[in-house]
Amino acid sequence: MASVPTQIRIDQNVKRDVSALFEELGLDMSSAVNLFLRQCLIHQGLPFKVQKRRYNDEVIAAMQEALEIEKDSSVPSYDNMDDLKKALLS
Repeated sequence: MASVPTQIRIDQNVKRDVSALFEELGLDMSSAVNLFLRQCLIHQGLPFKVQKRRYNDEVIAAMQEALEIEKDSSVPSYDNMDDLKKALLS
């Protein structure tokens, strides 16, 4: 099947971030775009929901904080519920 050149405009930061993601997935930008377009054909529309942001800034900040805590090695973690309960009650 013949391919045709196509030009699109993408935010510089989005392109940088998505290119790094695609590289981790073993894809280049062209392959990822073709994959997306084929999924559009299969679904006869966008292959995902398009909707307003569900979370307010406070919830997003809390989610970000949780991700940072998860990476912090000084924060204790527990392998089972009994150990967690003991720590909470002490």
